[in-house]
Amino acid sequence: MLEAQERNVYMHVEIADDVYWVGAIDWNLRIYHNTYSTHHGTSYNSYLIMDDKVALVDAVYGPFGEELIGRISEKIPPEQISYVIVNHSEPDHSGALPLLMKRAPKARIFCTAKCKDYLKRLYFADWEFTTVKTGDEISLGKKTLRFIEAPMMHWPDSMFTYVKERSLLLSNDAFGQHIASSQRFVDEIDEGIIWEEEAKYFANTLYPFTTLIKKKLDEINNSGLPIKMIAPSHGLIWRKDPHRVLDKYMYWAEGKAEQKVLVAYDTMWESTAAMARAMVEGIQRVGIAVKACRLSASDLSDVNKDVLESKGLIVGSSTVNNTVLPAMATFLEELKGLRPKKKVACAFGSHGWGGGAVKVIEKALQQAGIDVIQPGLMVKHRPDPEGLNECVEFGKKLAERVKQDEG
Repeated sequence: MLEAQERNVYMHVEIADDVYWVGAIDWNLRIYHNTYSTHHGTSYNSYLIMDDKVALVDAVYGPFGEELIGRISEKIPPEQISYVIVNHSEPDHSGALPLLMKRAPKARIFCTAKCKDYLKRLYFADWEFTTVKTGDEISLGKKTLRFIEAPMMHWPDSMFTYVKERSLLLSNDAFGQHIASSQRFVDEIDEGIIWEEEAKYFANTLYPFTTLIKKKLDEINNSGLPIKMIAPSHGLIWRKDPHRVLDKYMYWAEGKAEQKVLVAYDTMWESTAAMARAMVEGIQRVGIAVKACRLSASDLSDVNKDVLESKGLIVGSSTVNNTVLPAMATFLEELKGLRPKKKVACAFGSHGWGGGAVKVIEKALQQAGIDVIQPGLMVKHRPDPEGLNECVEFGKKLAERVKQDEG
């Protein structure tokens, strides 16, 4: 064993009996999907299951292919892999497949029909595919793999792989976080970071699909399958009370959130900012938690997480060219795509000789499916003391609505 370690710098980690993490850590990733910030990096988790037949569940991003091969080689020659399970075809989980399949040319790929189509379009390879659907199983000998389709968690081709004898759910993107760590389990690091990144992933990746997610979670909960561990394909593994993350996903999928208000605004000459600060004061007077962010100075994917976690939104912008400032326009387009559930909102803003921003905000919020309290609050040029008091009352009104909402 010592000789093997001297030859190979890449170490695997046993996460359950005869199940090994053989993935890769991306310490430097800071942007994902071109817009989603990853302040803590990420990991690409791959799992090797040893039995009479050997299965590998998910690969890693292409540039990390040699690490995958190195960690597999610590246990077995890659040529001994019989089955490669692809839960999802996106390149951060499949990019190393061409290298892997060269090293394991006799391996068969198991995936959904959509995943097969996507892999063929991505890699143009002549691999042996077996397509599966929910309820299909394969035996490795003493262990059985069961497949569960999970479309839109987060692509149409997504599925889970369940290791029956280990009560282990290999969930690909679902229930994971973008975190790079030398630790492999949730309980080994600060769980505050875990929940922050869980919420951020849900808000930026899964939010538009809450109806489908709720249906899938109901299916899992009603299936009677015992789940003692959840091992996602990004971040840390849930080995202690993994149902906590299932429950949190259900909470978000049902549109539930804290009694909290997010004040999201942008400003040109600080008039709208002064209004926002007064509204924050009003919200606090009602006893409701509040967070304010100037969008042009904020990370949008972090703001999306705050939207997920807040029942109320107060959205404001200065007017330029009869519309909102650019950072606000981007935020409103995000909201229309994410379509957050069970939110209440109102709009505000300052303007010079002509207004327009408030109406633009209200229309966008309605298009996002958000309950909008009208009319919004507009101030010409800069709010005077009376105008600031009006802003305080505006904030209190929204906060009272949030306080009354138990849904």
